[in-house]
Amino acid sequence: MAVTEPAPLAPPSVHEGILRRQSLRESAARTYARSLPIVPVRARGLTIEGADGRRYLDCLSGAGTLALGHNHPVVLEAIKNVIDSGAPLHVLDLATPVKDAFTTELFATLPPRFADNARIQFCGPAGTDAVEAAFKLVRAATGRNGLLAFTGAYHGMTAGALAASGGAEDVRVTRLPFPQDYRCPFGIGGERGAEVAARWTESLLDDPKGGAPAPAGMILEPVQGEGGVNPAPDGWMRRMREITEARSIPLIADEVQTGVGRTGAFWAVQHSGIVPDVMVLSKAIGGSLPLAVIVYRSELDTWQPGAHAGTFRGNQLAMAAGTATLAYVRENRLAERAATLGARMLARLQALAIDHPCIGDVRGRGLMIGVELVDPEMPAGGTGGGPEAPPDPVLASVVQQECLRRGLIVELGGRHSAVVRLLPPLTLTDEQATAVLDRLADALAAAERSPHRRTMTGSTH
Repeated sequence: MAVTEPAPLAPPSVHEGILRRQSLRESAARTYARSLPIVPVRARGLTIEGADGRRYLDCLSGAGTLALGHNHPVVLEAIKNVIDSGAPLHVLDLATPVKDAFTTELFATLPPRFADNARIQFCGPAGTDAVEAAFKLVRAATGRNGLLAFTGAYHGMTAGALAASGGAEDVRVTRLPFPQDYRCPFGIGGERGAEVAARWTESLLDDPKGGAPAPAGMILEPVQGEGGVNPAPDGWMRRMREITEARSIPLIADEVQTGVGRTGAFWAVQHSGIVPDVMVLSKAIGGSLPLAVIVYRSELDTWQPGAHAGTFRGNQLAMAAGTATLAYVRENRLAERAATLGARMLARLQALAIDHPCIGDVRGRGLMIGVELVDPEMPAGGTGGGPEAPPDPVLASVVQQECLRRGLIVELGGRHSAVVRLLPPLTLTDEQATAVLDRLADALAAAERSPHRRTMTGSTH
């Protein structure tokens, strides 16, 4: 079904002026603003309205931050109640009723075997600071310095977190293979590929000449988000837990993007049933406001006062918004809803792939969905490696822009930025899901016909 481009509702002068000033004033490091040249002025749920009056369906959701979408009433009410109460907004790490309520609600959502013996550390307000805290924690507890991380990982942009991410140039950690079905590093895929990856890890750790420094911890994402929406197989997750537990290596689960119902379970580790030693949490736990914590097994709590500090650890508004979000997701069973609706969306996208050879793979878990675009006319074994068609980042970029023209905001990810990512709010309705997929399908068809795409592709390969 063709989806027409939404017509502007207001003159574009304000919109264009703000974008022009941004390009002149902000740094060259800006990212989302380059591919999404919009100026949001109002938002509610799935919908954003720009300064030019155009409306968009937001399937980026603050990179997964907005579990309930924009400006959900329970979030706004929680923030308003704190402001109206006269409570201090800045309290460092002092105890407050707001913090106590947040911690109580958070612990109520955690896997019971984990929550019953856990401590929490409030970090600086970004997920990357929580990753740094997790590394410091396990190093202090074990007396070791090495770290184990995985190909394709993304853990943040501060020095330690970036070093453990897949794009690190100065590698200071031991890199392990992350299993994939579509682009399996061993060319096998499936359960066999996951088993080979696990055996590789086990062999390396037990090899006295393997070159891996004694690890203080292993960090992994239950679903790699920026790495291309690659869900970790449940059996492989259990093997990683067995391998680390047998060698007294703390296992760190990075749930910054997968947490709070996103993958169809409240926490993505619950799919496999494992209990990690440390969980890194941010994004959705703040209910759209900055908040990051680590929760960890109490036996690891060996660091000294001030070992990890920060001025903005006590964000009262974020804690109140986070409490409301966690409770709403739990009480309304939105994780289960994400599992059901996500499966339907995956099925429709897989059906779409039958008529579009440029869709190499459709994958995801819950409402964390990725569509990898490839160039079926190019020989296999190129930039993607293996027998699959090579990824097509140019087509993905054109699809993203065609989506934006149709009022749909999507993000790109993966090793070559060739994966179209969908991270809609957990409050997504059936009708909204249909609209999202209709616009994406229409954008894909338009991108395939685009002469701009053909020109760029010809100059790229």
